[in-house]
Amino acid sequence: ARLFMMFAAPPEQSLEWSDEGVEGAYRFMKRLWKAVHQHVAQGPTEGLDVPGLGPVQRDLRRQVHETLAKVTTDIGRRRTFNTAIAAVMELMNALARSDDHSPQGRAVMQEALEIVVLGLAPVVPHACHALWQELGHAGAVIDERWPQVDADALVRDAIEVVVQVNGKLRGRITVAASADEATVRQAALADVNVQKFVEGRPVRKFVYVPGKLANLVV
Repeated sequence: ARLFMMFAAPPEQSLEWSDEGVEGAYRFMKRLWKAVHQHVAQGPTEGLDVPGLGPVQRDLRRQVHETLAKVTTDIGRRRTFNTAIAAVMELMNALARSDDHSPQGRAVMQEALEIVVLGLAPVVPHACHALWQELGHAGAVIDERWPQVDADALVRDAIEVVVQVNGKLRGRITVAASADEATVRQAALADVNVQKFVEGRPVRKFVYVPGKLANLVV
C-alpha cells in the first residue's frame, strides 16, 4: 500500500485509489524479494574488485550508480518519491537481465541489491529491513548511512550517438567516450544504415553535438 501510494502521486497531490495499482506494487515487491533470496541462496560474495571488472560488469555498475544518483536527488532534494521508485524499478529490470554468476558478477549484484534496498527503505521500511538482513547485515536498515555515488562508476567507456542525414534519424553508432569529431564522422559514414541514405553523395556539411548527435548534410 505504501509503495503504491508513493508511486502513484507526489505527497502534495491528491491520489486516486486503484486496486490494480496496489496489485502492481505487490508484484514488484515479490520480484525484489525473489531476486534477493535467489542471490543469497548462491552463497556469500567476495569483495568488489572495481579495477578488475569486465565491460559488461562496469556497464551494469554504472547503471546502479546512475540510479543511486537520481534517487538521492529525487528523495533528498526534490521530494519526488514517485520518480525515485520508477528509477529503482527500471534498475531492477536491468538486474533481471543479468546472468553473470561469476564471483565479480555476483559482487556487482550484491552492491546493486544493497543500493536498491537502501533506496527503497524510506518507502517500504519493513520489507527493506528484512531484505537488508537477508543480504548479510546484522544492523537495522534504518541505522545505515545513505550510500554514496561512486563518481568513477559513472564514467562511460563508450557512448551512443544518434546519426541524422539531412535532419532525419537514420542510425545510431557507438563510439569511445573520448572520440573526437573526425572519429565520429568516420564511424557515422561507415554505418550501413547511414550509407543507404547518403548513397555516395558528397557530405556538404557535418554537424556534431558532442556525445549526442551527428548530422550529415548531403
